Amino acid sequence: MTHTLHALGAAALPTPRGPLSEAVITALRSDPSQWSAPTGVDGDDPYGDDLQLALHVCYELHYRGFHDAAPGWEWDPDLIRLRSAMEQVFHDALNADLPGHPDVNEVLDELLVEPVNGQGLSHHLLDQGQWWQMREHFAHRSIYHLKEADPHAWVIPRLTGRAKAALVAVEYDEYGGGHGDRMHSQLYARLLAGADLETGYLHYLDHAPAPTLATVNLMSLFGLHREQRGALVGHFAAAEITTAPSATRMATALQHLNAHPDCIEFYTEHIEADAVHEQVMRHDVIGDLLTREPELTDSIVFGIRATELLEQRLTDHTLTAWTDNHTSLLTPL
Repeated sequence: MTHTLHALGAAALPTPRGPLSEAVITALRSDPSQWSAPTGVDGDDPYGDDLQLALHVCYELHYRGFHDAAPGWEWDPDLIRLRSAMEQVFHDALNADLPGHPDVNEVLDELLVEPVNGQGLSHHLLDQGQWWQMREHFAHRSIYHLKEADPHAWVIPRLTGRAKAALVAVEYDEYGGGHGDRMHSQLYARLLAGADLETGYLHYLDHAPAPTLATVNLMSLFGLHREQRGALVGHFAAAEITTAPSATRMATALQHLNAHPDCIEFYTEHIEADAVHEQVMRHDVIGDLLTREPELTDSIVFGIRATELLEQRLTDHTLTAWTDNHTSLLTPL
């Protein structure tokens, strides 16, 4: 099993960041039969490093796993119960921070409007970004982009009709249209190499702060629960709708910094593709899904708004660090 996981490019277990992640990571190095699960997670910071890392580790067992984790943990009942408790704390916090139930079209329309005086990460990197900041941004995003499209694939068997076919068409593009070297995860690996960064899967997990982990955990939370299929579609739509303008800024910023062409290519690849995906997701996926299951409206809206909330938390964390002229990572590159 360990040999197989090495072949998959599985990472090593990360360094714990508190008692909860310590319990989970220590357990994964042992036999499941020898483990006594923590009794609860009440009082843990839902957005904090300890819970977010523990949750991320639990989720990773459903992707590539860890090459130094003992076999048999993926569906261990006690670990699943602990993961469920952590998910509830995380989900409850998101619910509390997202009051109200706006209309789905209103929320989608807001995504399509570019603010005149944008203040996001791509705006900063375009207007005043430095190379060390760009490399940190690459490290943050490597936690997702080296598995790009995988979390959203969970929703495919949970859709039907035009919504399913259209979403698969978008995913097909994400996976390189059938060409392994064009998969977006591979394009990102080349971006990392072009920036003289490590290309290994989850290599920067120990560097990634809680706001980074939360953005990835959200996709896994939605993807692993059938009842959250609307939220996962909402997340995917939010990502596709907002990518093209931010990718344009990133490509321009990288050109200004005389970056390696492989760094620029990752973003230019997304500019045209995601402009098309935006319309497919809005009309063919969400439109058809809501025709079939109008009761998923609130879930789709929640997925979009939760995505925006966590992306803003990561933006705030990163720009605050950079404004103070120090690293936005847990440890510098």
